[in-house]
Amino acid sequence: MSGTIFRRAVAADVPAIVALLADDVLGAAREQPGDPAYDAAFAAIETDPNQLLAVAEQDGAVVGCLQLTFLPGLSHRGVWRGQIESVRVAAGRRGSGLGRRFLGWAVEQCRARGCAMVQLTTSNSRTEARRFYESLGFVASHQGMKLGL
Repeated sequence: MSGTIFRRAVAADVPAIVALLADDVLGAAREQPGDPAYDAAFAAIETDPNQLLAVAEQDGAVVGCLQLTFLPGLSHRGVWRGQIESVRVAAGRRGSGLGRRFLGWAVEQCRARGCAMVQLTTSNSRTEARRFYESLGFVASHQGMKLGL
């Protein structure tokens, strides 16, 4: 896996990222590959200095994705936080250590931006993902909640 590159996503990566997001039970029900809304979302992410949409690339193929959001705040004496979302690794690459390396890279991006903590959310139904994040040192210290609009 020495040929793995972790990098900022470019517009040409959007179809591969959407395919990764759609390649599981939850994503298959909500993602719609080919929808032009993804291009508009990418443009908004790309122009926001507190967003980093990243991909893992192997042999010229996108095999992983995640989104980092850098959040300023007043709590904890004004520290910045890194928020990791939409983590996916291609089904055929899971268990290879790619996800561990990719999350390590993401944490380093947060450190480089001066973040004092990194947080992430995962669906309650993703028990394997939760075990994976816990193995990296993440602690389920809070209960996340969402309100659909």
